[in-house]
Amino acid sequence: MVKISVRESVFQSLMALLMDHGLEPGTKLSIDGLARELGVSQTPVREALARCESEGLVVRRPNTGYLVAPLLDRTGLDDLYDIRLLLEPVAAERAARYATAAELAGIHSTLERMSPPLRGDTYEAYRGFAELDAAFHHAIAEASRSPLMADTLRRFRAHTHGYRLYFRHSIAGQAVVEHQAVLDAILAKDPEAAAHAMRAHLEASRSRLTSAYDS
Repeated sequence: MVKISVRESVFQSLMALLMDHGLEPGTKLSIDGLARELGVSQTPVREALARCESEGLVVRRPNTGYLVAPLLDRTGLDDLYDIRLLLEPVAAERAARYATAAELAGIHSTLERMSPPLRGDTYEAYRGFAELDAAFHHAIAEASRSPLMADTLRRFRAHTHGYRLYFRHSIAGQAVVEHQAVLDAILAKDPEAAAHAMRAHLEASRSRLTSAYDS
């Protein structure tokens, strides 16, 4: 069994509180209080909060400290997906032209690791899947041979925000099927089909997340 560091343990504990809504949006975060709750010093808590800030999960305000960031509203979700729809189909199209054998093998390996069924809808249950989901999209962007496009998509932290907004374990199976269609088109070196499959996946993903506003 791999032993994780105190820093990583604190970060994952804080992520679970944020992703599972154990800390509601707008809540003021006390470094001292979190340190006591987690049984650690303030240093790893400060480091974890800084990492969560980079992920867009907490915000730091002058004279206030850290607050839990708000969830994406419907307008924010649409903006995020409108931008992804401008970039990611193009990335998939370019990946179908330029991806190397090593890159294709890496994308395929990532997709295979996403296939085991998930149990439960907690952050602990879906954390690994969410990381692989993001890695799949990032790998395609990297294979597009556009560093600017890849860096722009990475900065969105789209998967973190999406999973925080709404996650049900059934989503995993649907996403894998859609990802396979994208990969099949890239492997076939069919740019048009790759762009179409990526666009269909993103539209389906947006539709699933929209369910959060109906509950």
